[in-house]
Amino acid sequence: MKVAIGGPLKLAFRPWVEGLENVPAEGPAILASNHLSFSDSFFLPAVLDRKVTFIAKAEYFTTPGVKGRMTAAFFKGVGQLPVDRSGARGAGEAAIRSGIEVLERGELFGIYPEGTRSPDGRLYRGKPGGLARVALATGAPVLPVAMIDTEKIQPPGQVMPKLMRPGIRIGKPLDFTRYQGMEHDRFVLRAVTDEVMYEIMKLSGQEYVDMYATAMKRQLAEAAKAEKEAEKAGREAEKAHRAAVARADKEQAEKLRAALEQTDRKETGGPSER
Repeated sequence: MKVAIGGPLKLAFRPWVEGLENVPAEGPAILASNHLSFSDSFFLPAVLDRKVTFIAKAEYFTTPGVKGRMTAAFFKGVGQLPVDRSGARGAGEAAIRSGIEVLERGELFGIYPEGTRSPDGRLYRGKPGGLARVALATGAPVLPVAMIDTEKIQPPGQVMPKLMRPGIRIGKPLDFTRYQGMEHDRFVLRAVTDEVMYEIMKLSGQEYVDMYATAMKRQLAEAAKAEKEAEKAGREAEKAHRAAVARADKEQAEKLRAALEQTDRKETGGPSER
């Protein structure tokens, strides 16, 4: 996959990279990255010599048919691990177990602390469960990673990417071994996650938003729904207004006609010929 996809990807988009020297030549490490685009999981592994394993929803691996088998083969080829996301807690535990297994093999594990793609290009609050627990359970160093401009290459919903140069900045490894054995302390998990997010913010230059991206997506979806309902109500009100005007015009015309006929009858003694 590095030859079939990584080579053409680098040739076509020519991504620039800073901090490659911070990635260890061997041994376990966690790559904690911001998440701007679906293509993030392709650009980051493409610029590294080592394999990077991310997690992906199990549906990518279990869809039936020829297309489903091709999709499963592709995600396995690029190092994705299937995680059953039925139930938020079950999904989180599965992701943590998968990350620990990857690191125990001495490999690189990639994770997006925000938990989902940024809805507007800003950096959102990191979720404290996955990243911090994996880091504390394994003692693996955490490398903050900033993806630059990938959201401009392939915004959500856009199939064909735009040819432009994305950037990748890899920060110095963060050591959290001082917290080992405290992976169930929520205050420690929050502190570890916030420290990593702060380093990502410095590398990416993004505006930081102290709320979860999933909450922002819900707000945006609710606002879009409310706007759509308001537009629908406005159209219906306009339609009702036009109908009321038409009825009033018709009634006025009928009254005028009746008045003219009455005038003609008085003047001629018969119905009007109008």
